[in-house]
Amino acid sequence: MITPSRAPAQPDSWQAELARAITDPARLLAALGLPGHLLPAARAAAARFPLRVTRHYLGLIRPGDPDDPLLRQVLPLGEELRETPGFGADPVGDHAAGLMPGLLQKYHGRALLVATGACGIHCRYCFRRNFPYAEASATRHWEELRGRLADMPDIEELILSGGDPLSLSDARLARMLADLEALPRLRRLRIHSRLPGVLPARLTPALERLLAGCRPRVSLVLHCNHARELSEPLRAPLERLRRAGITLLNQSVLLRGVNDSADALCALSERLFDYGILPYYLHALDRVAGAAHFALPDSTALSLHREMQARLPGYLVPRLVREIPGQPSKTLLESTIS
Repeated sequence: MITPSRAPAQPDSWQAELARAITDPARLLAALGLPGHLLPAARAAAARFPLRVTRHYLGLIRPGDPDDPLLRQVLPLGEELRETPGFGADPVGDHAAGLMPGLLQKYHGRALLVATGACGIHCRYCFRRNFPYAEASATRHWEELRGRLADMPDIEELILSGGDPLSLSDARLARMLADLEALPRLRRLRIHSRLPGVLPARLTPALERLLAGCRPRVSLVLHCNHARELSEPLRAPLERLRRAGITLLNQSVLLRGVNDSADALCALSERLFDYGILPYYLHALDRVAGAAHFALPDSTALSLHREMQARLPGYLVPRLVREIPGQPSKTLLESTIS
């Protein structure tokens, strides 16, 4: 049972680290020793979708390498400004699935809370890069949203998404979880977060106690796309979460120039398992405007997935899926190919 703390909120060290994230393209390029000719395009793209990179993630990027797969996920590029047919502002149908600000339902028995718009890093392929967080985050409409959930007795699982729900303070997260676990039919709580890989300091003992104390069964779904994102500071806190009964899963996105080889994908799955995490989904890129340069043909994606199946045990092969608006579940990519 979650009991929200009444003590005055004090910033934690992870919050201070989060506040020190790099948001200026010039500082990012200088920190990595990258050439200045990249700056005009980076500034132009960042004006449309801001740059944000934690210092921890910055330390994982190879200096001087403009093609580093970790850098490619966060560096604004001129390609983002090109209009591409088939790539739009809402590629997964979030707006049509909205029940009220901050609450979406696409699938039976489950609902998703857009807990906050804050993130540790801004991934350049983010399918919610155009989402209206200022008006449509759950924390801004919490009392109304809580009442709406109480009137939805068929909901047995809630997904906390964002933004990144772990960017909320422990105090705010505790209040949210206390209200959610009061829903009598709620059996499962899923938290989707990029923060563990980009800010391991967020996985504090206090957060572990908070999640372990939830009545619904908690799963933490990490978002790692490359094996190098799983750094040594992450190992011990993940082990503590596992011992506390938290299920650890990973979802990744198939991205050109990041993980578009069987070697990279297999290395990611094997390293995830070394850290006690099971690969869950490998997503085909959501076709959001500004991310077309990350896209791969479906035939390439299927070929890579089959090679993973040939090289890895089944439990290390994530399901290769695409989210199609209006469908009752994620769609296996193989089923979309005639």
